[in-house]
Amino acid sequence: MSAITLVTISGQDRPGITAMVTGVLAAHGSNVLDIGQAVIHEQLTLGLLVELPDDHENSLALAEIRERAAAMGLAVRLAPVGAESYREWAAGQGSTRHIVTLLSRRIRGEEIARLSEVVARHGLSIDKITRLSGRVSLDAENTADKACVEFSVRGDFPDPEAARREFLALAQSLGVDIACQQDSMFRRNRRLVAFDMDSTLIEAEVIDELARHAGVGPEVAAITESAMRGELDFAQSFRRRVALLEGLDEAVLEEVAASLRLTEGAEKLLSVLRRLGLRTAIISGGFGYFARKVQQRLGIDVVFANELDIEDGKVTGRVREPIVDGARKALLLREIAAREGIALEQVIAVGDGANDLPMLSIAGLGIAFRAKPVVKASAKHAISTLGLDGILYLLGISDRELAAG
Repeated sequence: MSAITLVTISGQDRPGITAMVTGVLAAHGSNVLDIGQAVIHEQLTLGLLVELPDDHENSLALAEIRERAAAMGLAVRLAPVGAESYREWAAGQGSTRHIVTLLSRRIRGEEIARLSEVVARHGLSIDKITRLSGRVSLDAENTADKACVEFSVRGDFPDPEAARREFLALAQSLGVDIACQQDSMFRRNRRLVAFDMDSTLIEAEVIDELARHAGVGPEVAAITESAMRGELDFAQSFRRRVALLEGLDEAVLEEVAASLRLTEGAEKLLSVLRRLGLRTAIISGGFGYFARKVQQRLGIDVVFANELDIEDGKVTGRVREPIVDGARKALLLREIAAREGIALEQVIAVGDGANDLPMLSIAGLGIAFRAKPVVKASAKHAISTLGLDGILYLLGISDRELAAG
């Protein structure tokens, strides 16, 4: 009768350890039922779940592993696994899995401890923890630092919405970001990323910049802020704001465009997305004139935005219909995906305002980026502590892979 044993080996890492263990097992006719290995600061932990033909071969193989591991200064732990225990374990291979991602400038023990508590409280088990960010310097804290740890967890959340709210509350209390995604084939195969522009790809609300030049800054800013909080209908508030720009010289548009700053991480994110072959789009409630400037700077594929009406070199205070509001953003996202033959589960949408929520809600990965509290509370995911390139961590891309690529 075959014997199943869990073999765990730990100690100083060096070349040839895995070859030694598996070579011994191969010589005794074993089957490797599961295997996992991790190295942290040159310390190895190697685990193998092995099946040997019978108790005799099992004893010979394990004794040889002990002897050869001891000669290499390694510790060995052996645990027999009963047939019924193995069957239960094997039957669970189809269990739902989630990826919980913790993002911050620096990650402390408290953050990992409290996140792990939430996972356990909802009855899920952590199978694997992976650091995606680069190695951390011991120098004085740098505000440009990035830290990310990814948890692979097993099981179904009994109440997914309650878990989402708890992760959001924890993130706010700790000043970090926490994202939880189902680990599906779609997560590893995104094909389209759609961005809002103002306060997402660029660090400004363009209409507020234009209003300052027109001398109506406070009036327009008040309407913008209320609209972003979801207190006003976007289309109506947008017409009111544009009307206040009547008479603005067209030359001001070029001046404002030249002064726009890209958001932290935007260039890096778009560069990587292009290398990966993903399609990109701007779907903005702002102005097409500026969106096309940003498109050129970042190499974005398509743009949809509102068009200012200009006559005789002056802004008329009117905008061409239809206005790109929240409902139209979602419609345009669906149309782009359908035209490209892309499932919505393969779409990422990123925005900061209430008018972005419709497109965030239909995307496979909807991200509220540095958003107002009401938007963060409604979106599936949020990033507030890092730049736009933090999105790469949600795709499971590590800094090591980026450096090697």
